[in-house]
Amino acid sequence: MSTIAPHHVEKSAMTFAVLGYGRFGQAFAGLLLQAGHRVRAFDPHAEVPATLAAASMAAAVDAASWIVLAMPVPQMRDALCTLRPQLRAGQTVLDVGSVKMHPCALMDELLGAEIAHVGTHPLFGPLSLARGERPLRTVICASARHPQAAARARQLFAGLGCDVIEQDPDSHDRAMANTHALAFFLAKGLVDLGVDDDITLAPPSFQGMKHMLAAVRGDAG
Repeated sequence: MSTIAPHHVEKSAMTFAVLGYGRFGQAFAGLLLQAGHRVRAFDPHAEVPATLAAASMAAAVDAASWIVLAMPVPQMRDALCTLRPQLRAGQTVLDVGSVKMHPCALMDELLGAEIAHVGTHPLFGPLSLARGERPLRTVICASARHPQAAARARQLFAGLGCDVIEQDPDSHDRAMANTHALAFFLAKGLVDLGVDDDITLAPPSFQGMKHMLAAVRGDAG
């Protein structure tokens, strides 16, 4: 694992297709727009603002240099199978899932050597963005077939104000199991027990748990 402090940050506006407009898709689209990029979003199961909405997946990806897979991981295979005939050389596909072994393997299988792709996990979400937490951090898992896509992704996320961490998918998922997933599991149990995160007499040490409970309540499950 290594942390990258980029010497060059790509500042020119780029066009993104965000496929999936759930809580994270919305937040990530907003972050891209704040950075001056162009965004088209498509999600048949969510209401997308008219200023961003594409009529179809094909319309969303047609002029995009980056395609962001922001749908739930279990839906990714079907999405990639539908997406693959619409892609062309010169476009880069990245996913933003919180696990990396399965998405990275899927992209290697279905996109192969022809379409550049990279696995990413932004270690932030709507709540942390709303709270203005900094620094933002993002994990990048490079495909052995497309090291240049990983290099471009490092520039992209650095331009969004992120510290970038390089990691292989297996190491990433083991780390997530011991940190994010474990914290979520514990917080979910507390929420199910009826623990209230607005406790007036709680000590300062409760603040971290309060954020954890809020994240679980706002998560899609």
